[in-house]
Amino acid sequence: QVQLVESGGGLVQAGESLRLSCAASGTSFSVNAMGWYRQAPGNQRELVATITSGHSTNYVDAVKGRFTISRDNAKNTVYLQMNSLKPEDTAVYYCNAQIFTTGSGWKYYWGQGTQVTVSS
Repeated sequence: QVQLVESGGGLVQAGESLRLSCAASGTSFSVNAMGWYRQAPGNQRELVATITSGHSTNYVDAVKGRFTISRDNAKNTVYLQMNSLKPEDTAVYYCNAQIFTTGSGWKYYWGQGTQVTVSS
């Protein structure tokens, strides 16, 4: 069984920074692409950033130049450094990962979500 556990959310003021972490845990698994999504109240869940196992990255236009996604393959952990936060970044942030296990093959897993609130 594989789990994604997130940490690092919180309440900050506009212009401040936060760093989110998400670690995959379990037995006998391999991780491919990882990413972060977010969902604001009343909105659909949207992609924020993705990173491949080879560290190629992709960002939604709204966060380019402010957010940085990175990963530590040895720790099966993905990070999201969020700088110059804006009130419109307020949302629940979810970690997502493509993970292989012998029992289930390749599947996408989700973390439990972590709240990020940016006050003006």
